[in-house]
Amino acid sequence: MCCVLAGALPLNASVIIQLKVVEGEGTVYRTGSHATRGLTVQVTDEAGKPVPNAAVSFRLPDSGPSGLFSTGLRTEVVNSDTSGRASVWGMQWNKTPGLIEVRITAVKDQARAGIISSQYLNDTPAPQAGGEGVFKPTHHGMTKWLVIGAVIGGAAAAGMAFGGSHSSTPVAVAPAAATSIGIPSITVGHP
Repeated sequence: MCCVLAGALPLNASVIIQLKVVEGEGTVYRTGSHATRGLTVQVTDEAGKPVPNAAVSFRLPDSGPSGLFSTGLRTEVVNSDTSGRASVWGMQWNKTPGLIEVRITAVKDQARAGIISSQYLNDTPAPQAGGEGVFKPTHHGMTKWLVIGAVIGGAAAAGMAFGGSHSSTPVAVAPAAATSIGIPSITVGHP
């Protein structure tokens, strides 16, 4: 029986394949979100050369922090491309925070390799682009402009009150002084 089994093995089968996560390891997602970044693995032979057309299986946990692939299943099988890479993305994560261990297995002919990739689900909002924490709009800037407008408007109204008398003699009104705000300066009125 040993000889029959040995004869059934392809002569050009790789003896060893290797599997390495090259993109997406340790990515943190918000619970209930879709994965916007992929998880990519590299399949190579024992010499480090890419292994194309290897069947790569990605398996999400059945319970706890987990999710579903776009097919609605917890397992997705992808063939590696000519560079030996296989990717999945767009997973719909569940609402349980914590560590997700994605089990990844590659099979080519009689050779197999396996690895576990870690992803994380978190309840807290992710930092917004351009800074730390969550953006909270304020209206302090608008208040400043309303106060400045009231001061300027008040000065103009005062000028009209003094300059708009009913006498036939013209009244001289001094021009309003220019107001500068901050650095770089913003000048309101005549310079």
